[in-house]
Amino acid sequence: MSSQETGRKQARILALDLGASGGKCFAGRFDGNGFSLTEIHRFSHEPSTLFLPDRTGRVEERAFWDDLLIYSHFIEGLRAYRREVGAELDSIGIDAWGTDGQLVTEDGVPLGRMYCYRDHRLDGMIDEVKARIPAERIYGITGIHFQPFNMSNQLLWFMRNRGSLVKKGVRFLPVPTLFNSYLGGVTAVDSTWASVTQLMDAKKRKWSREIMKSLGIPAWLMPAIVAPGTVVGELRAELAASLGLNAAKLVAVGSHDTASAYAAAPVRNAASALIISSGTWSLVGKLIRKPITTPEAMAANLSNEGGIGNVRFLKNCMGTWLVQELRRRWRVEDGREMSWEEANRLTAQGTPFAALIDPDDPGFYNPANMESAIVEFCRRTGQQAPRDRGTMLRAVYESLALKYRMVGEAVSAASGKPNRVLHIVGGGSRNDLLNQFAANATGLKVVAGPEEATAVGNALVQAMALGIIGKPSDAQAMIRRAFPIREFAPRDRETWDRAYEKFRTIAKQ
Repeated sequence: MSSQETGRKQARILALDLGASGGKCFAGRFDGNGFSLTEIHRFSHEPSTLFLPDRTGRVEERAFWDDLLIYSHFIEGLRAYRREVGAELDSIGIDAWGTDGQLVTEDGVPLGRMYCYRDHRLDGMIDEVKARIPAERIYGITGIHFQPFNMSNQLLWFMRNRGSLVKKGVRFLPVPTLFNSYLGGVTAVDSTWASVTQLMDAKKRKWSREIMKSLGIPAWLMPAIVAPGTVVGELRAELAASLGLNAAKLVAVGSHDTASAYAAAPVRNAASALIISSGTWSLVGKLIRKPITTPEAMAANLSNEGGIGNVRFLKNCMGTWLVQELRRRWRVEDGREMSWEEANRLTAQGTPFAALIDPDDPGFYNPANMESAIVEFCRRTGQQAPRDRGTMLRAVYESLALKYRMVGEAVSAASGKPNRVLHIVGGGSRNDLLNQFAANATGLKVVAGPEEATAVGNALVQAMALGIIGKPSDAQAMIRRAFPIREFAPRDRETWDRAYEKFRTIAKQ
């Protein structure tokens, strides 16, 4: 659908896409000729690790995000927009990873640093949550599986350890809301992000008072939940003037980045499509109409995350995090960064199926040394560890592809819908070798792209808010025209089937 068909000639938007290892700012334009998206600013960031004594004097490792650094880069993105596009901007949307946030006072003063979701204070919090409310009840209400980083765990920890700081007027601001508050005083969050907290009622799309009461979390602490595509404010006038811009609308997009990425997948038939949002994490699942909270779904650890007019029925799997951490370790050893091109070349040269790992093993969640963690996993499972970097990288990628198959089968079984095609979107879809491995492992045709799916989905929801399109699916043809889409057919099925049988003996569902 063109913007001329909607009665609006054009719209200019800015999509701010924040990931766990970097952020990007995209200028988007909708007009009678379709849709374009141009990257205008990019930056890297990572959590800082501190070793701090607690109240007893015991030194603990802590991980924090630098929210002011991230905000400064968003401002650079706005300045880049002013230089490269112009002074007129219709709307701004922010998406981010699906956990973490900041508690702030009525005056906007933070109650400490913003913790990173991999911080070790959360290591035992799942059991603490389950001790207060039965796991089956939590899943029945929220449809969300149990992960250490869930906000249910984080806010319970805060109330237990910092509860004296929580006075009337204190608000919890999720990551995307925090930056919207910096830009325009916004305190609301959209339902896609709220849904993954393990605190929202999946059917009512409201905070579950039952769960929050059980966990001792005050209802007034939480932000208002709005639908994706809601205009929640505008760029603060003083800030806009300092940047030479108008007071653009602030739109609550699918602020959980996976929701935005799934919205951009060029799916023709949702019932038969398996989708992977591929990046630091791999989110493997389907788009469905209503939550599935059956015992079978719970046993498979599948989540029902709020989508944009649908539900994302998926599992959160480890993605390129393992490779990122290997590269970080080798950067320390070598004194230089291994490029992704070099990593891909080494992977292609590595020995096939030398070892297999379960990417979701707890030992890989946040180890001090990822290379040592992989060697230890091989030792525990009776395998010889990879002897060179290329073979180690290949073992990770082959294992990721086999995990896609395992999770895809579980999603299909729980939903009752067979998988006939695999869509891979996001930054990980750039990796042609992993795309081919995924096709080989699953036996499905892989449709890869768009690479910047999260930013595309972010932009599409802004277009909904501005009246350009009715829903993201209206733009599927537009996406296929605007962005390169590549296809991969399965190969070497017998070899991969044998590898999968071995993988099933060392990996958990």
